[in-house]
Amino acid sequence: MTDQTLTPAAFAERLGANADLVGGTLERMLGAQTLPGEISRPARLLEAMRYAALEGGKRLRPFLTLEAARLFGVEGEGVLRAAAAVEMLHCYSLAHDDLPAMDDDDLRRGRPTLHKAFDEATAILAGDALLTYAFDALADPATHADGAVRAELCLGLARASGLGGMAGGQALDLAAESVGRPLPQIAIERLQAMKTGALLRFAVEAGAIVAGASQADRLALAAYGKALGAAFQIADDILDAEGDDATLGKRAGKDAGRNKATLVGALGIIGARRLLGKFVEQAEAALAPFGARADVLIAAARFTASRDR
Repeated sequence: MTDQTLTPAAFAERLGANADLVGGTLERMLGAQTLPGEISRPARLLEAMRYAALEGGKRLRPFLTLEAARLFGVEGEGVLRAAAAVEMLHCYSLAHDDLPAMDDDDLRRGRPTLHKAFDEATAILAGDALLTYAFDALADPATHADGAVRAELCLGLARASGLGGMAGGQALDLAAESVGRPLPQIAIERLQAMKTGALLRFAVEAGAIVAGASQADRLALAAYGKALGAAFQIADDILDAEGDDATLGKRAGKDAGRNKATLVGALGIIGARRLLGKFVEQAEAALAPFGARADVLIAAARFTASRDR
């Protein structure tokens, strides 16, 4: 495995440049102009969608989509639309997770959560609209001329975000709060692989799908995405335990307060950090077939482990 990875400063610059590209795509997609088949775009609902999707955030998931496609020399509007779809799906999940019936948060990305800035009904509808728009974007020929590719993208996103993925993981997460006893490590890892890891893994796979990567290359990237997703959630749990509201831009310490099932709770900070390092090593190892071409994705795995918010 090459050690010629990007410096943290160079990676941050690349992450920011990609975030700007995706932000511009979302800005265009979330404009007031209706698409064929749409009747109207209600102003308040559109404003709420823009609040959820256009402001703040590292945009790590769409970054992974763009960089996975670049691994095969593919860039352009189609990949950007796929990346924007991943980000809309992610932003929908945040809007719904923050609701009083879910995690009941009032701070996200350093500002009021969507239901606080607007109201609960609007937050639900904005999340619904972002969710469906993500599939609209992937199904549109503007994303890829090949209908089979578009169908595969839609199927992959559905599997990552639905019953057996993110939504199912959220259900397990909520159920774990009331179990009254700690979950075993294997159950926590499965929960987190569904709630957080599945969408991160698909973000990587989406870039490979759009780029027409071989099955072998896609399997390697899927293994990378799976390990990266696991590392991301452990890092998030450590930040929740050790960080503060101002640094994180959201409420810190909520996991312990709500009896959340986390690997920090199961293994302690030291054990969680050890497991985090293991998953980063797995992510890097999965990229070995790509050599130096994968330096940006290696840097993304290391960034995931070392981030401070």
